[in-house]
Amino acid sequence: MRVHLCVVGRLRKGPERELVDDYLKRFDKTGRAHGLGPVSVLEVEDKKGGGMAAEAALLRKALPTGAVLCCLDERGAVVTSPEFSERMARWRDTGCQDLALVIGGADGIDPSLRAEADFLLSFGKMVWPHMLVRVMVAEQLYRAASILAGTPYHRA
Repeated sequence: MRVHLCVVGRLRKGPERELVDDYLKRFDKTGRAHGLGPVSVLEVEDKKGGGMAAEAALLRKALPTGAVLCCLDERGAVVTSPEFSERMARWRDTGCQDLALVIGGADGIDPSLRAEADFLLSFGKMVWPHMLVRVMVAEQLYRAASILAGTPYHRA
C-alpha cells in the first residue's frame, strides 16, 4: 500500500525536515517487507490567498484516485499507536492501494474535504503546528511499520 503525505505548505531545510526525512526513510525500509510504502510527500501551496477552500481544491488534485483519505484533524479519533498500525494493516489487507494522509494549513482542513475523509485522526485535543504534525505523522508511520514487523521500537 503506497502512502502519500498530502500537505499544505512547504517544509524548508531545518530540524523538522531532517526528522521527517529520517522517519520516512525508516518507514520505507521497515514497511516494504510488510506491504507498506513507498511513501511520497505531496506539498501544495495556495499562493493566491484563497483560504481553506482553495487549499482543499489543491489537495484534491494531489490525492491519488481511489485512495483511502485520512485527514489529520483535532476533531478526529484519538487512537493508540497499535490501533493505528492495525488500521493501516486492515486498509492494506482489504486491497487498499493508496493511503493519503492529509495535513491542512494554519486554519486546518476545509469542512468539505474533511467530510469526504474515510477517517479523521487526531493527535489529541491540543492544536499542533502543521510542521510538527508532519514530524509526528512520519514517526507514527515508522512506528506502525515497526509494530507490524514485530521490532522492539514500540515498547508499550
